[in-house]
Amino acid sequence: MRSVVPATSSSSWSEGIVAAGGGAAAAASAGAAVPPPLPTSVISTLVHYASRSNESFHMTHPELKSISDVLRKCSHPCNFLVFGLTHETLLWKALNYHGRTVVVEENRYYAAYFEELHPDIDVFDVQYTSRAGEMDELLASARELARQECRPVQNLLFSECRLAINDLPNHMYDVDWDVILVDGPRGEGAEAPGRMMSIFTAGVLARSKKVGGKTHVFVHDYYRDVEQICGDEFLCGENLVEAINGMLAHFVVERMEKDSFQFCREQNGTAAAAAAAARSGL
Repeated sequence: MRSVVPATSSSSWSEGIVAAGGGAAAAASAGAAVPPPLPTSVISTLVHYASRSNESFHMTHPELKSISDVLRKCSHPCNFLVFGLTHETLLWKALNYHGRTVVVEENRYYAAYFEELHPDIDVFDVQYTSRAGEMDELLASARELARQECRPVQNLLFSECRLAINDLPNHMYDVDWDVILVDGPRGEGAEAPGRMMSIFTAGVLARSKKVGGKTHVFVHDYYRDVEQICGDEFLCGENLVEAINGMLAHFVVERMEKDSFQFCREQNGTAAAAAAAARSGL
């Protein structure tokens, strides 16, 4: 994997992102003053104009507001991980005022081009090794190895699970991510990279936090089979708190102990029923 190097030096960026891993608790322990949040009026304005863009593929106002509301309430500094460079990337950076926003992109050329235009955005490219058409096979393998390589609490840097993304810069696995958005890879068609790996990785990162109890995980394009099935499998219907217009799913995932070996606490039809109800807006 070729990492896109941020405008700052890689060493200083690594130190900064590791230091941010403890979120507000780390800042408080160091005696640092918590900066004021972005004014609500500014947030509303940014969301309003982003939702009214002429861009063909963009999130609606309800979707943007759901994510912006979580970012606004997030402890500062907020660690925000985004899978996929999209129309909203600059918005995420702006909304996560004083926080750290990192984007993971499948297309290394687009990642390099985007960062050249916007050097203040931290972008890394990743090689997805799975295809959407392989979902059933990969899920079967993950279930078989749930107590080994595909367990829900682990350091993904050393994982050999086929669904694990383990070629990001090492220091990214030391961060306690407060908010994760899965909006990539593109996942359109059986031969395209599906979002199984990014959803699995999001689930493991959320459960493997060292500090803080919960992570907000959003999955976009939730009307598609891969997003729904893998969301229910690794983020769990019991954690689904909102599904907006069948497009954006909002999960709240709690950290787990090291000896945990199942992603979902509810292993019967209850979780599936809860997920289905949330998706239908009931």
